Amino acid sequence: MTVARTVELEGHIIDSGTMGACFGAVMDMGGEFEVEEFDVGRHKHAETYCRMRVMADTEEELRAILHELNQQGATVADPRDATLEAAPGDGIVPVDFYSTTNHPTAVRVDGEWHDVEGVEMDCALVVDREDGVRVRTKVLNAIEAGDLVVTGETGIRVDPPERPRNGGGGSFGFMQGGVSSERPSASLIEEIADEMREVNANDGTVLAVCGPAIVHSGGRDALAHLVRAGYVDAISAGNGFAVHDLERDLYGTSLGVDTESLEHPRKGHKHHIYTISEIARLGGIEEAVAEGVVDEGVMYECVQNDVPYVLAGSIRDDGPLPDTITDSIEAQDAIREQAQEADLVLMLSTLLHSVAVGNCLPSTTKTVCVDINPATVTQLLDRGSAQAIGMVTDIGAFIPMLADELLEASYEK
Repeated sequence: MTVARTVELEGHIIDSGTMGACFGAVMDMGGEFEVEEFDVGRHKHAETYCRMRVMADTEEELRAILHELNQQGATVADPRDATLEAAPGDGIVPVDFYSTTNHPTAVRVDGEWHDVEGVEMDCALVVDREDGVRVRTKVLNAIEAGDLVVTGETGIRVDPPERPRNGGGGSFGFMQGGVSSERPSASLIEEIADEMREVNANDGTVLAVCGPAIVHSGGRDALAHLVRAGYVDAISAGNGFAVHDLERDLYGTSLGVDTESLEHPRKGHKHHIYTISEIARLGGIEEAVAEGVVDEGVMYECVQNDVPYVLAGSIRDDGPLPDTITDSIEAQDAIREQAQEADLVLMLSTLLHSVAVGNCLPSTTKTVCVDINPATVTQLLDRGSAQAIGMVTDIGAFIPMLADELLEASYEK
């Protein structure tokens, strides 16, 4: 082994498995390590410190190992300032730019550590010196020629949230990343309701990411009540959710099926396109509410209670509604703004929109994923959130139960 660097790990690195993951990464990538100092925390809240020398045959191999260790929270000892390089053109980043994780990150500039603003995965880091030093994430398409972009691994510190010790943290602690249809859903819903009450009491933001299944399965009215009561502060969805919510109001159907009787009315299969036509004729959802054409449902409550919503378009959309954002970059930016402001995110039976929102979330944002399909819940939790609950259950049962818990009222499917 001809090249080496020393790295440091600090925190609850034994409990969380971070130390073992780092040791394994070095060996799996063909390197070697030597522990130079190891100080184990002696009580519940004490942190553990590990200093180790990492060796590899070549600079390239060592660099790859250090990159992996960086993602796990290891910091190079005796750090130097981050390497900055000007972007050669709009939408073009320098070779070897640093690609972000969704964990809290700091960058060393001019001898000082600066927290990264707008933490998000798969972005570049840009240093702004115009008014002091600020470091923020930028998606690649937003990079401008001349932006000072962080490259390499030097001067970057990542702080992955740690798993709390057993017995603390509530559902968002000891149940993090868990997915099971056998867990006591009533107790989990109570925990989620408690989190929503806390966010509400602290003037925080609960973002609901909504799929059409909410309307199909009978959860629409309960969700509308949660919006009206102020427990849902923003909605992120696609054209389909809004259309079916409005169709339910205008025709009493969702995808042409009566959600009460489950009957198929004559010409019911045309109701969704009739709905789009009627809303477009009036100029949009707000105009339809103002005219009294739409007088109930989730979109109605959003308009009436000034709850912002983002409807992101898809190549599959019929219509779409005038309110749907059809430019994908514009939709991403709108979703990103919502996600960065959220304190708690409810991902309700929609894989694609939940993944889009999840990609924009810091790992510290509390997240609830609910879907009848276990694979969907697993995929959403695997986006990297350190504080997530996964529930495999019928969304039409979950939302009314949540509303019961929050509003002490009963809703029937």
